[in-house]
Amino acid sequence: MAAQSSFDVTSKVDLQEVDNAVNQALKELGQRYDFKGVKFNVDFKRAENLIEIGADDKMHLDAVWDVLQTRMIRRGVPVKNLKPSDIETVSAGRVKRTVTLQQGVPIEAARDVVKYLKDQKLKKVQAAIQGDQLRVTSPSKDELQTAIRLLRSHDFGVELQFGNYRD
Repeated sequence: MAAQSSFDVTSKVDLQEVDNAVNQALKELGQRYDFKGVKFNVDFKRAENLIEIGADDKMHLDAVWDVLQTRMIRRGVPVKNLKPSDIETVSAGRVKRTVTLQQGVPIEAARDVVKYLKDQKLKKVQAAIQGDQLRVTSPSKDELQTAIRLLRSHDFGVELQFGNYRD
């Protein structure tokens, strides 16, 4: 019997890079002329995987969100894994938005990945959901490389990372 090779599909956000991006965004916004006298906040809650942003009005909130996303991209944080909520009005006309950091592959996306791999009719490639990640196995290393290439070319709504390759 041929030995099984495998790799894991995960979707993680580096929380230290998120923290760095938030600090850079705060520094940039504090120096911008259009933010003089404007009250805004960007709070990163590491334990809950949340970022709360707030501002005096919707225009400034959108500007804070744009700067934050730009910093995230520059720091290599996958913005597909940022799930912003709707804009909420708080007291005195202030607005806020909560951004959830998606850690792990959500079950819907995992099912889509498994279905997608089955639909590609790759020989003996099996995908199994294991909590918030997937394990893809096959006796053929070439088929696994093809599976990685196919998964990279398709959009599942989250950033997929491939690792833990085993022979």
